[in-house]
Amino acid sequence: MANWELKGCCNHNQDVFLITIAVFTVVILALWRTILLMPFKLITVFLHEASHAIACKLTCGDVEGIQVHANEGGLTQTRGGIYWVILPAGYLGSSFWGMVLILASTNLITARIAAACFALALLIVLFVAKNWTLRGLCVGFIIFLAVIWILQEYTKVRILRYVILFIGVMNSLFSVYDIYDDLISRRVNSSDAEKFAELCPCCNGVGWGVIWGMISFIFLCGAMYLGLVILS
Repeated sequence: MANWELKGCCNHNQDVFLITIAVFTVVILALWRTILLMPFKLITVFLHEASHAIACKLTCGDVEGIQVHANEGGLTQTRGGIYWVILPAGYLGSSFWGMVLILASTNLITARIAAACFALALLIVLFVAKNWTLRGLCVGFIIFLAVIWILQEYTKVRILRYVILFIGVMNSLFSVYDIYDDLISRRVNSSDAEKFAELCPCCNGVGWGVIWGMISFIFLCGAMYLGLVILS
């Protein structure tokens, strides 16, 4: 039975979970502007654009192509679908996937499933990628995940769960930062929030950015809470 009240928190596994997230957060913030995090930032951009594509397909639209650029920008070309569903799916979707990866890291079986699904998604996107940055990212991360998987299964370097957790934390943090940077602090006129504000004028682009940022932060907090429940 699930321990929703977290009675007796925290046991050893819960301590390791929280400490690891804290360490990853400090490392990510310390290395934020270095080239070391660039591949992981681009993976977050990939999940952002992939979320647009998924929303498009779920609302009966067509995805004509996906691009991820080295400057941490991206573009998903769609035709049809429900626009007011597709637009917020990028920022909220990448936050959601961050939560999923954090939760998947709590168990080796779910971490394996997450890694396999992630690699499969990269392989599928490889065939609709419209630029070489995205193609290289897909190939590079498929190889990276394969190496981590082999190390997990055939050596004593068993770090698959921690890699999945790191990607999840990185994705969650970058999603919140990206929303603040694109939608609130700089207010990019061509941003998803500005376009969404044209469809739903009850809020301007900054207002929608704040709302989406709060939802993304809730996803991050929810991932930590549910992770503790699973590990209790």
